[in-house]
Amino acid sequence: MARARRIVVKVGSSSLTTASGGLDADRVDALVDVLAGVRGEGRGEGGPEKEIVLVSSGAIAAGLAPLGLARRPRDLARQQAAASVGQGLLVARYTASFARYGVRVGQVLLTTDDTSRRAHYRNAYRTLDQLLGMGAVPVVNENDTVATDEIRFGDNDRLAALVAHLVRADLLVLLSDVDGLYDGDPSKPGTSRIAEVRGPADLAGISIGSTGKAGVGTGGMVTKVEAARIAAAAGVPVVLTSASRAADGLAGRDTGTYFHSTGRRSAGRLLWLAHASTPRGALILDDGAVRAVVERRTSLLPAGIAAVEGEFTAGDPVELRDTEGRAVARGLVSFDAKEMPQLLGRSTRELARELGPAYEREVVHRDDLVILHP
Repeated sequence: MARARRIVVKVGSSSLTTASGGLDADRVDALVDVLAGVRGEGRGEGGPEKEIVLVSSGAIAAGLAPLGLARRPRDLARQQAAASVGQGLLVARYTASFARYGVRVGQVLLTTDDTSRRAHYRNAYRTLDQLLGMGAVPVVNENDTVATDEIRFGDNDRLAALVAHLVRADLLVLLSDVDGLYDGDPSKPGTSRIAEVRGPADLAGISIGSTGKAGVGTGGMVTKVEAARIAAAAGVPVVLTSASRAADGLAGRDTGTYFHSTGRRSAGRLLWLAHASTPRGALILDDGAVRAVVERRTSLLPAGIAAVEGEFTAGDPVELRDTEGRAVARGLVSFDAKEMPQLLGRSTRELARELGPAYEREVVHRDDLVILHP
């Protein structure tokens, strides 16, 4: 942890705002004090500054009080209105707080639609990498103002895990109002903190709560553990602790829960495709196509598709299902849904002769495909 040079830090709404809504300037300043100190540690060691990407919740919560809302609204339209007001307040607060250290911030708002497509994914990486290269701190949030239910990450914990992989981070730190993962309800006696998680077996039999204390965010311990699992499986170790213990967590001291990396870094876009994309439809594969895609890792050709479901356009994510309806893979489709009926069960050579050379290609290329159930 001490050697980590590029770090993604995620902070939840409850750590930045009051339960009734509105930013707590003292809490924001306290977090920035820690992050600014971490950035300068590299210089003290004779190397370059450490790089921080901050994934920050709080836009909707910050917009509650200014709009006269007593609690987080349930309908999407009012959530978007609160985000529209609150996002400006949130970034302005970070801008002023980091300015005390002569550090600039850059706002980056993402939806899953921005990150599951190849060109958009590359652009997101270039933007974040350039901001870091210019000495700025990217402040990342879900674009709640325009995101629909179909293109939302759902929580910033999962977004943080995916951003950590996107920017090739050395460490992900998840900050909330709980100082780690416990083997039971931390408010009850007899429970103890789980200091390390080396794999799924370490979590077997542990009941993980689903709600936060403050009631202003969307995530709870379930989403944090899931985010840690995603990041760890992608080769990024994770520290889960409270915002009040951020300095200890970033310094590698004994606090919170440390999730060891369990896998290797994979092609970045495939992680987004597996965990952040929302399928717009489904392709039903015959048994031969399932074996070819899952076992031999080949591209999906028209000949192996038995049926099509949903409305989608070329480039959209779709599920690949077996004849029993189980999703075995997910990929980016090369054709519109309305084109698919004439392609089913036919060879690419036959389609090229009848419809033209543009149809002599894969329906889902293997480079745009991720296996869900091997």
